[in-house]
Amino acid sequence: MATEGEPSSYVKIIQLFVLSTAWGMQIWVTFIAGFVLFRGVSRHTFGLVQSKLFPFYFYTLLGCIFLNLAIFASYHPRELLSAWDTVQIVSFFVGLILAASNASWLSQVTTKTMFKMQEIEREHGLGDEVGLSARREAYQLLKEKDAKYQSLRQKFFKFHGLSSLCNLAGVFCTGVNLACLALQLDSL
Repeated sequence: MATEGEPSSYVKIIQLFVLSTAWGMQIWVTFIAGFVLFRGVSRHTFGLVQSKLFPFYFYTLLGCIFLNLAIFASYHPRELLSAWDTVQIVSFFVGLILAASNASWLSQVTTKTMFKMQEIEREHGLGDEVGLSARREAYQLLKEKDAKYQSLRQKFFKFHGLSSLCNLAGVFCTGVNLACLALQLDSL
């Protein structure tokens, strides 16, 4: 049910706060935290940190996008949507689907597969190196020797790639919403 009239200042503040929280979180997790951790901790520690961080990240993002979509939709009836409004509501909806896919499916499959890979790697003395491995040959040899490991690795990269793609598309959707919001400001 659409709410009549302009949103109150309080509602505007909530929407801007929640949208900027989602954006900041997306930028930090996507472009900063991962690279810092990758260069600073062992490969298996990096995987463990991400396995704890990503569910919280995706569900928080899902909540932020849902709240923004609910606020936006309640003040923008479908019959009265302008072109900018349509872009925004579609961006919110797509971002919601992408975050839900990551939260409920992609990141879970990726994490489970990663832990299975790590078990095999530990058996071969791998996983304690930091950053790009000087032991690439050992991983390559393991992949060639162990069909189960190779299968897990393929599955991991498939789901990790899909998860990353969904996340980047979600960053784009949030950026579009911020741009639309900024272009509609009367003043700063």
